[in-house]
Amino acid sequence: MDTELIKGTLSLIILSLLSRRAMYGYEIVATVKEETNGALEWKTGSLYPSLHKLEKAGMIRGEWEGEPESRQRKYYHVTEAGQAALADKQQSWSQLCQAITQIMEKSK
Repeated sequence: MDTELIKGTLSLIILSLLSRRAMYGYEIVATVKEETNGALEWKTGSLYPSLHKLEKAGMIRGEWEGEPESRQRKYYHVTEAGQAALADKQQSWSQLCQAITQIMEKSK
């Protein structure tokens, strides 16, 4: 799959997943792989820069969770600003898909 196309969708996908429930990094990677039947397979190393960017922008917040004596994981939660950004991104995505589909249908 064209990685350049995917890069522009990372924040949309991350915000969409986190709008369902809080998740930690590896869980996001595994969910994307599972729900796309392996078509999108992210490495955690490519995910974390996007998470940090969204966190810095105030769209998500990370919280360490777990028992102090056991493994702690940083769970990411979508914020109100993130919900608003998600709504905008979903609308833009729908418009883009519709426009591309129109062009492609005329090219058959």
